[in-house]
Amino acid sequence: MTARALYARPGAAAIEHVPFRASDGTELALARVTREDAANGDRPAVLLLHGLTASSDMFVLPETRNLVDVLLDAGYEPWLLDWRGSCRLPYNDDDGAGYSFDDVALYDIPEAVARIRERIGGRRLFVVAHCLGALSLSLSMTAGLVPGLAGVVAQGVFLTPKLAASTRFRMHFGFEVLRRRIRHVPVDFRKAGFRSKYTPLFALASLGADCPDPTCQMLHNSAWSVGASLFVHDQLDRHTHERLADLFGSAPMCVIPHLRRIELAHTVVRWNLSDGRYSALPENALDSADRIDCPVLLMSGSENGLWLDANKLCHDVLAARHPRLDARYVEIPGYGHVDPFIGRGAALDVFGHIVEFLDEHR
Repeated sequence: MTARALYARPGAAAIEHVPFRASDGTELALARVTREDAANGDRPAVLLLHGLTASSDMFVLPETRNLVDVLLDAGYEPWLLDWRGSCRLPYNDDDGAGYSFDDVALYDIPEAVARIRERIGGRRLFVVAHCLGALSLSLSMTAGLVPGLAGVVAQGVFLTPKLAASTRFRMHFGFEVLRRRIRHVPVDFRKAGFRSKYTPLFALASLGADCPDPTCQMLHNSAWSVGASLFVHDQLDRHTHERLADLFGSAPMCVIPHLRRIELAHTVVRWNLSDGRYSALPENALDSADRIDCPVLLMSGSENGLWLDANKLCHDVLAARHPRLDARYVEIPGYGHVDPFIGRGAALDVFGHIVEFLDEHR
């Protein structure tokens, strides 16, 4: 496992690494961030969940005023979980053990929440989750595995995934062909090498791209070859752009069958239907949405090039099917999928919505 570094303001915060191994034996990474000069005993805790192939580094960028900075200033105690889809962990590589989002929903998230609650006692606990971290969280919540949260912010997608037609085609057909030859799709061309089996994927990602950087092309122009876009290019700070290969890793093929089943159902569904270990998870999360027992803020950039307006759809569906659930939707003009967290202006344009929601329920 890669050693964890804290990319917060120098001297402003301290990080505590909390040993954490899921009950299925998977070693994960959990960290608590505190202000050295502040009394932390009364601060509500906020668990931050990254997306697939990213890591908790996306919340602590040094070149911007990051979300951890903002939460600390607002009187909260951030907790960072690197679940098994993190690029800081080895499970997305060729030699990594296969997994599905069932594993994240059954083991990683509930057990991290339990570990945090052991440390914070009766203090309130919120979760801010991005992309497939939020999707996995929805499965945990509708299974009743993380009851009593004070509130949840789900960015990009939650219960109702929605992809463009071209992205659906590539996921269902193109990736089936790819799975016969490769076990992951890399983003760092320097590591993949020019004469590798990945070269055609980078060449495809470069078609029509305005940016000459191969990693940017793979993420902004192709989203690991599914033909989507992860961010609005102009929203990134130059330094963030220069280290995209450190912030995002390879996309593992092992999760594609589960993603395809989820996409076909247009909601979050369980992958392991015959394995009794996963029976605690609902077969269809949307059908069990009445088990969500806390307020939910559904958030998305107006230019989300991956999940489109999935969270607006989720809000409308929940309002119709579960009108008593406190679910609201906020759209961030001019932002894409991941730049609401890593964009250079996110502290001004995005994080205020998150803190306002947390303050309302603290």
